Amino acid sequence: MSNYQSAIEAVRAIKEKAGSSWDAINPESVARMRVQNRFKTGLDIAQYTADIMRKDMAAYDADSSKYTQSLGCWHGFIGQQKMISIKKHFGGNTDRRYLYLSGWMVAALRSEFGPLPDQSMHEKTSVPALIEELYTFLRQADARELGGLFRELDAASSDAEKAAIQDKIDNHVTHVVPIIADIDAGFGNEEATYLLAKKMIEAGACALQIENQVADEKQCGHQDGKVTVPHDDFHAKSRACRYAFLELGIDNGIIV
Repeated sequence: MSNYQSAIEAVRAIKEKAGSSWDAINPESVARMRVQNRFKTGLDIAQYTADIMRKDMAAYDADSSKYTQSLGCWHGFIGQQKMISIKKHFGGNTDRRYLYLSGWMVAALRSEFGPLPDQSMHEKTSVPALIEELYTFLRQADARELGGLFRELDAASSDAEKAAIQDKIDNHVTHVVPIIADIDAGFGNEEATYLLAKKMIEAGACALQIENQVADEKQCGHQDGKVTVPHDDFHAKSRACRYAFLELGIDNGIIV
């Protein structure tokens, strides 16, 4: 029995236990909805993508030809279309292809204040909001692709056809990939860094990129006038990110 069929049987058992009041519920429809909603929360995504990223990091350490590529995204639709194109171009997989969320893009394209230089003047909440938006669009890409497979399954006329389509459903490759998310200089002290890190992880981020500039004086990397914090301050912010990962159960989260 395929995983898809097992899911249908599981829902059928729940329906039978509920009695006649659930007569109108179709177990196969519920199974399809569950397949299309593989990731229930942002933390599910963070754990799934952290596992991928750790595996890819180990593969790169063993063989530097197995590098990853991270494509910059400033909108959920852009991220969705990139991953749909990548899946098509690479024969249905997204191996070692990530998305990159930079503070520069958020400042320039997502700030309520309008286009800004990369100086951490944009709203700190715009970063976790963009992470959530990206993953919403990527999950929608999954639902769309699986919906097409369900329609093919309904139209299949032979058992062999149905089995082949069910195999595609069982082995569907998600569009959800790791996002390397820029937390800039933490937008404040270590407590502020910790609170923002939690929001970003809860939205789905498995990798937080942090830098050692003074948050209130932060400048883009190519600009003059950068002021760095003492080592102890930066260590405290790095630990704040680690504590946020550990509190939320993402024990293998990545800090860049």
